[in-house]
Amino acid sequence: MKRSLLFPCILCLLIGLLLGVLVPINLSPGKPATTDTGTMTFTSLEPSGSGSNSGSASSSAASSSTTPVYGDNFPLLNTACVVNQALRQKDYATVSKYVHPTRGVTFTPYSTVNPDSDLTFTPAQVQSMAADKNVYTWGFEDGRGNPIKMTMEQYFARYVYNTDYTQATMIGVDQIITTGNALENLTEEYPGCRFVDFCLPSADPQNDGLDWSSLKLVFTLEDSGWMLVGIVHGEWTV
Repeated sequence: MKRSLLFPCILCLLIGLLLGVLVPINLSPGKPATTDTGTMTFTSLEPSGSGSNSGSASSSAASSSTTPVYGDNFPLLNTACVVNQALRQKDYATVSKYVHPTRGVTFTPYSTVNPDSDLTFTPAQVQSMAADKNVYTWGFEDGRGNPIKMTMEQYFARYVYNTDYTQATMIGVDQIITTGNALENLTEEYPGCRFVDFCLPSADPQNDGLDWSSLKLVFTLEDSGWMLVGIVHGEWTV
């Protein structure tokens, strides 16, 4: 097994064991799974596909099986953990290797996916995010209605990685952990896809959950493995 995938694979196996032992749920293909993992810390990873013997980027994103299986949670969790860690490190080159080559990745600032206003970027655009100084309109601020006009890095800091999601205390597989006033329509807008919800139900217990936030990574299965097609930010809104 490649060194870059060793630690996330071990992590995902541990999550799988928790799912099977501590939570009485059905892990049949397509069934949602969720677990409270406590505070999680992911070990630093080398970029997927780096090095002369790493193979193609798509191969790095794939499961260890030569034929990916839609209902296999371990490769999905492994890929989500790698992408999460790369996002934390602002390693856009690695993130771009998991972005779907033709569909790209769509960014949603709040929980409601809106195809009319959500922006989609190609792997090349994601890779050059730090150098892109263009100001885009990403949608509208919840509760205010003001247009969200930001560069890619400004949007990333506010609506993608506003906190360290490698410290997520709960993870949902095909299940949304925490909801607010916003419509949760991820499954309707991404038919045939699966997602992992990295959730922090509360940053401060005194706030009684009114400061929750989440990072939902949406994937579709290709012959090479799970490819990223959506990044949905969720948070408490008035």
